Amino acid sequence: MFLNEKDVSTHLRGANAPVFILVRPQMAENIGMAARAMMNCGLYQMRIVAPRDNPTCEKAIRAASGAEEILLRAHLYETLEEAMADLSFVFATTARSRDMVKPVYTAQTATSCLAQYISKGLKTGILFGPERTGLENDEVAQANAIIEIPLNPEHTSLNLSQAVLLVGYECFKELLSKEFVIEKEKEVLATKSEIDMFLKHLEELLEKGDYFRISDKKPRMLRNLNNIFTRASLTAQEIRTLHGVLNALTRINKD
Repeated sequence: MFLNEKDVSTHLRGANAPVFILVRPQMAENIGMAARAMMNCGLYQMRIVAPRDNPTCEKAIRAASGAEEILLRAHLYETLEEAMADLSFVFATTARSRDMVKPVYTAQTATSCLAQYISKGLKTGILFGPERTGLENDEVAQANAIIEIPLNPEHTSLNLSQAVLLVGYECFKELLSKEFVIEKEKEVLATKSEIDMFLKHLEELLEKGDYFRISDKKPRMLRNLNNIFTRASLTAQEIRTLHGVLNALTRINKD
């Protein structure tokens, strides 16, 4: 059974639609145009991390061209960790290859993957970096997988709203073609907040064990650990088990 345009609009407004997260956007006009692109694709959940300009200023509203509803309802966050805390699976968009091991998808194949998580009632998101530099490696490391947008290698620069439209259109096509029956999962994926708590627990113990003895290498080592545990798509129960393992090892060392 296929959803008609009215049904898909209602469906995508729901809590299970993917969240589009704009990370450190620089220009109000680009935020507004991103909102317009989202509404074109029936996507309404925007989160914004540390914007340089006010996302509801006159320039942003004007650029939204009728999609100001998205801007007015967008949630603002100071950090990416806060913006992703309740999500279970997150993609990071990039136009260039990254020096890290993560599953890499095109926009089309990524939305097929998202559809599977949405059908299980899980909250998902897609990260978009700032206009000038894109996402930093530490930000990409916090995502479960990458959406790589292949472009002319001589000019890979892509406007923020263009990236949102490219990915949003693929989401619209994939979600429009399916009727989702939300099934409660027996094994629930851990949220980003739960994974972050575990990584902080792990970092604290490694710090005590002098694992980061070369301070200059600590950021890269932490990024590698982040990659390992985000790539694994761990369940909430598995995270609790890992906490238990760390606690047990701590008790052994005390003895």
